[in-house]
Amino acid sequence: MATQTRQWILDSRPVGEPTMENFELIETELPDPERGEVLVRTLYMSVDPYMRGRMRDAESYAEPWDVGDPMQAGVVGEVEASEHPDFEPGDVVTGDLQWADYAIADGRDLRGVNPEHGPISTALGVLGMPGVTAYFGTTDVAEPTPGDTVVVSAAAGAVGSVVGQLADLTGCHVVGIAGAEEKLEWLESVGFDEGINYKEEDVSAALREACPDGIDVYFDNVGGPVTDAVWPLLNVRARVAICGQIALYNATEVPTGPRKLGKLIESRARVEGLLVRDYEDRWGEALKRLSGWVASGDIEYRENVVEGLENAPDAFLGLFEGTKIGKQLVQVGEREA
Repeated sequence: MATQTRQWILDSRPVGEPTMENFELIETELPDPERGEVLVRTLYMSVDPYMRGRMRDAESYAEPWDVGDPMQAGVVGEVEASEHPDFEPGDVVTGDLQWADYAIADGRDLRGVNPEHGPISTALGVLGMPGVTAYFGTTDVAEPTPGDTVVVSAAAGAVGSVVGQLADLTGCHVVGIAGAEEKLEWLESVGFDEGINYKEEDVSAALREACPDGIDVYFDNVGGPVTDAVWPLLNVRARVAICGQIALYNATEVPTGPRKLGKLIESRARVEGLLVRDYEDRWGEALKRLSGWVASGDIEYRENVVEGLENAPDAFLGLFEGTKIGKQLVQVGEREA
């Protein structure tokens, strides 16, 4: 059984966009698992935009890390040793663990991963937090109906791509906003009707062309100027799901733009924030439906895998470049046969 592990810690708080200087890779001793605990060997690790908020010394929906704290992430791993009755060595599990080769976890914080649902890496993507976020954000918050016009920002990401495909399955006209032609081509191949390249096009003009009858649903993953461009086109009783604001995560001061709330009086639109943890008691419902759609080919997904724990900060920093399609993962180990 492992007695030491490599582990990334938060070495300093970033000002603006994070850099490698904000991370440090250390070696630390591993205690033996106590009653109710499990020793997990990391196989795959997720990096996500929300982690930027945890690097700030400020209150948010996710508790901030202190300088010197281990970085945390969604992990898929293999049980090495267990003092919990629900898990035994060799089981594949997922939970919020650490940027590390090994971690000790409270067994109550782990869920088993069923390899029959798909590759185990999908437990961090389409069959994990991003997919479940997309499912409840679409079905419970955005509530698209057949014939609606649905606009999704960061549409080629792990959440946005599933949102758009769910809207397509509902019978909606789906418009995806992304930052590369390769992304737009992939979105078209999985059911999006229109694509807008926010780096190359006038988003306001492109939206007016793609949405001649206005916008019924906006799933917001970015905030900033893209969301400003959507606002004037909201229809009466439109629904706006606020899932992420990555355009603002590295801002040292949140910019104040034109006052847009008056549009909500005219449109009587509903704007609602979304946190997937509010749906913990319904997680199984989402996974059952999502795994069925993945198995049937109705929902497709992409993964980008960076090899090696030592490259985890690079994978995280790459999120802010916006160059990848789908879910960003770090592979730390191989499952034992």
